[in-house]
This record gives sequence, C-alpha cells and structure tokens, in this order.
Amino acid sequence: MKNLVETLKTNFEAFAKDAESQIENGNKAAGQRARKVSLEIEKALKDFRKKSIDAGK
Repeated sequence: MKNLVETLKTNFEAFAKDAESQIENGNKAAGQRARKVSLEIEKALKDFRKKSIDAGK
C-alpha cells in the first residue's frame, strides 16, 4: 500500500506540472500527458480504495 501511495504522489506531481504547462503556455502535448496521467491516477485511486477497505476489515 505504501508503494501505491508513492505512485499516486508521483502521478499527482506529474499531472500538476503538465496541466499547468498547458494552461500557462498553451502546450498541447502537456495537456495530452496530463490527460494520460489522470487516467492512471483514477485507476490507482480505485485500487487504493479497494485495499483500504480490505485493510479496515
């Protein structure tokens, strides 16, 4: 679970960097990278939720 949290932190940082680059500079490639990472974040959050529920039982 600790690895999953570290992966989420890394993905959030990458998302923030690319999203900001798209907003500030109009960088279309950065927007595409941000969208891709957002999908990875979504999957990781679902996995975190499952593991968290199992740990709470």
